[in-house]
Amino acid sequence: MERIIFEWNARVYFEDTDSGGVVYHVNYLKFMERARTEWLRSLGLNQVELKKEEKVMFVVRKIDIQYRIPARFNDELLIQTNCFKTTDYSIMLKQNILRDEQKITEGKVEIVCVNSDLFKPVRIPKRAKQLMETV
Repeated sequence: MERIIFEWNARVYFEDTDSGGVVYHVNYLKFMERARTEWLRSLGLNQVELKKEEKVMFVVRKIDIQYRIPARFNDELLIQTNCFKTTDYSIMLKQNILRDEQKITEGKVEIVCVNSDLFKPVRIPKRAKQLMETV
């Protein structure tokens, strides 16, 4: 059984769905993005401050996503985030979206740390990396 390090809830609104009432495929990525932001916030990492003080940003380099079953209007979702690998420059996350304990979407996300002015890879700030690794 995999270790879940962070969970965040979201509700599906009408604006998230297509004309059939099913969540539009790109919106699963939005739910995952919000969960990653909340995960960083739960660690005490403020992305605005990191950009201002450290001149770094975390950006998505790669996503592998699998859609199992659709989410629909008014569903309550649970987004799980598991950081399973960090390097000096990147973070690897596994994210699951569940409805009523049933996995409906799963994804692996590679995040890289870049200089906010040049958009070139840079080392993850030491404090941020330590926080991510100690959860």
